[in-house]
Amino acid sequence: MTETDTVGRKRSSQIPLHGPEAFAAMRRAGQLTAEALDMLVGEVAPGVTTDHLDKLVFDFARDHGAYPATLHYRGYTKSTCTSINHVVCHGIPNDKPLRDGDIMNIDVTLILDGWYGDSSRMYYVGEVPRRAQRLCEITYECLMRGIAAIKPGAWTNDIGAAIQTFAEAERCSVVRDFCGHGLGRVFHDSPTILHYVEPSYNIELKAGMLFTVEPMINLGRPQVKVLSDGWTAVTRDRSLSAQFEHTVGVTETGVEIFTLSPKGLDQPPYSAP
Repeated sequence: MTETDTVGRKRSSQIPLHGPEAFAAMRRAGQLTAEALDMLVGEVAPGVTTDHLDKLVFDFARDHGAYPATLHYRGYTKSTCTSINHVVCHGIPNDKPLRDGDIMNIDVTLILDGWYGDSSRMYYVGEVPRRAQRLCEITYECLMRGIAAIKPGAWTNDIGAAIQTFAEAERCSVVRDFCGHGLGRVFHDSPTILHYVEPSYNIELKAGMLFTVEPMINLGRPQVKVLSDGWTAVTRDRSLSAQFEHTVGVTETGVEIFTLSPKGLDQPPYSAP
């Protein structure tokens, strides 16, 4: 789950720095989250409901000694977020069947032994139009370019620049209203990770920082609105939107991704495991 761009932006000196034990715990939480997303690959299909997928994640978490972080978070009642087509983020699972040609982001955060693993991926529902596939490909590339910019001594705007430059070169737009966030033993912490360049906010990256990178990329304009349920964010122009997310840690030499798929299923098209 992403955080809004109204989150407090603490000074660099106030951002938690974590050691080897925390990194080990984050690897376990991140891998379990990745395994949950892997599990869904064979389940997403036309006619399936997002409620069904949500229950699968809840059962998976329970069976592995974990708990879905979104369940009862600030009144949210589901174990996942399922954002379809023009839904940017925080789509609420329901009993409406998926349709052939849909694209969907599934966002899962699992708490394991008190540590949070947060990740999301895009899924294709049946035969997906090429323009939707291309948006997903661009968004995944944005994610990985942003992560590649992470190392000690780099800056948060280096992440934003890598994402924004590529997205806009592909004639897409970067959502401004939501951002990545620090995490560890809490769901949302410092630093804030913007997916675009913001001159007024630029934090130096240091070894031991833990955070998510989770760009939301639109085929149309970047503006979004939140629906009356208080959660579901959609594109104002109803253009397609896509998102990918990894949890990462800044190491002494670069970056470690905690939520990589153990089966190599980090982006579609997938083959069912």
